[in-house]
Amino acid sequence: QVQLMEGGGGSVESGGSLSVSCAATGDTAGRKCMGWFRQAPGKEREGICGSTYGGLSTFYADSGDGRFTVSRDNAKNTAFLLLHTGKYADSATYYCALAHWDKFNSAEYTVPDKYNYWGQGTLVAVAA
Repeated sequence: QVQLMEGGGGSVESGGSLSVSCAATGDTAGRKCMGWFRQAPGKEREGICGSTYGGLSTFYADSGDGRFTVSRDNAKNTAFLLLHTGKYADSATYYCALAHWDKFNSAEYTVPDKYNYWGQGTLVAVAA
């Protein structure tokens, strides 16, 4: 059973940066796509980006406005999502997810229903 745990959420000043982590445990063997999502109160969960297995290719949603970057520490089985130039509108609960598949069509990487494993999320609050 794959388990995901987000961390690193918290408060950040407007225009500041914050790195959110996603640690994976359990049976993570195999090729799996990874995605990052966020959900603000009263709104639908929206995709930020998704990566092919191994992070060779990452597809970013246009809504991110180029302010998100993903990275990995494979030795620690941990991925990171960096938000820079944060805005108040970025305030949300951030989630990481894994899929059974190693590759999607381009438009599918930011679709929540394509992913099978989810963390509990970590709350990010950007000051107005």
